[in-house]
Amino acid sequence: MFKNSDKYLSLVDKTLLKLLESKREEYKELTESMVYSVSAGGKRVRPMLAMAFALLCGEDPEKALYPACGVEFVHTYSLIHDDLPCMDNDDMRRGKPSNHVVFGEDTALLAGDALQSLAFEAILCEACTDKIGFEAATKCALTLAKLCGKDGMVGGQVVDLALEKYEGNVETVTLMHSLKTAALIKAACVMGCISAGANDEQITAAAEYAECIGLQFQIVDDILDVTSTTDVLGKPVNSDVENNKSNMVSLLGIDKCRALAKELTNKAIDALKAFDGDTKPLEEFALKLLNRNK
Repeated sequence: MFKNSDKYLSLVDKTLLKLLESKREEYKELTESMVYSVSAGGKRVRPMLAMAFALLCGEDPEKALYPACGVEFVHTYSLIHDDLPCMDNDDMRRGKPSNHVVFGEDTALLAGDALQSLAFEAILCEACTDKIGFEAATKCALTLAKLCGKDGMVGGQVVDLALEKYEGNVETVTLMHSLKTAALIKAACVMGCISAGANDEQITAAAEYAECIGLQFQIVDDILDVTSTTDVLGKPVNSDVENNKSNMVSLLGIDKCRALAKELTNKAIDALKAFDGDTKPLEEFALKLLNRNK
């Protein structure tokens, strides 16, 4: 996503595991459950976006290290809970058995709870406040709290569940994508800016970029669900059709969805004009999401 990003990706992975360390035998299985899902092979898109925006604002990407870890903990907790039988009831995640299949539903539920708490511990810990200052750390924590809760990711999940029972419209599906997917991406981008001491215009621009690529990502997902194959995607296709669930393709058609995805990509790239740094890596990332085939 940016020059030397592999170095920072490795740093994120090491810091995530360090934050997960525990010597208490009484709840060893809980820690193992948390580590299992955090280490399950995610691409760390959200942490890298946080660090990319810190760099774009003229700071070392490492400035955003702990907020980056915080957003990844929240993302991981959401995946654990999404897979539970009471939610999406998925037995596989990233090619491995889901957390609740390995550790049981009770431990998986608690692992998700603990990861959510650990996210804010990471952002408000001394190591983070030493890097970015207490004021910036509290702003990051508040940003993540707002965008992962009832008016963000969790609210989006509730809308998603409702769409399994009732026919939706474009506004409802857009709201779901905005909350369930784009909100956490927005948290990452905004926290990267806050960590680097960005101004209000830049923070607003980062939020716009995130909103656009989050919506674009989900629209492309809906397109691939009806145009691709299980072998290419690595997951079942036509899932929404089989479940009679509204999505952007069923509501607008493929051609309009492709045009909308392109429009959102252009808006995301245009939002980057608020920054003086090298925006090319983030422009290329938006285009990569648009043109992906899986």
